[in-house]
Amino acid sequence: QVQLVESGGGLVQAGGSLRLSCAASGSIVGLRDMGWYRQAPGKQRELVATITSGGSSNYADSMKGRFTISRDNAKNTVYLQMNSLKPEDTAVYRCTAVVRRTVVGRWYDLWGQGTQVTVSS
Repeated sequence: QVQLVESGGGLVQAGGSLRLSCAASGSIVGLRDMGWYRQAPGKQRELVATITSGGSSNYADSMKGRFTISRDNAKNTVYLQMNSLKPEDTAVYRCTAVVRRTVVGRWYDLWGQGTQVTVSS
């Protein structure tokens, strides 16, 4: 079974930092773009950041300069370093990846279960 497992969420005070990790496990022969999205209560899901297999990254404007996405292709893992956290960053953060299970198989989107990040004021 192929899955994404997030870790690193928790409670932090405003101005603090957290580092999220998301590891892809199972039978995977390819990973393309990986990324993070978040959803706060009563709000729509929004993009946080994405990163290509070659390391090119893209951020939502509100995260630029505070969040850094990176990946370790050898470990099939994507990270999100979050600094200068604000109460409005409180949300469930979910990682996603475009994966392929066989060499001739199709690429498809895979989502993790999510990890809660709570920033207190």
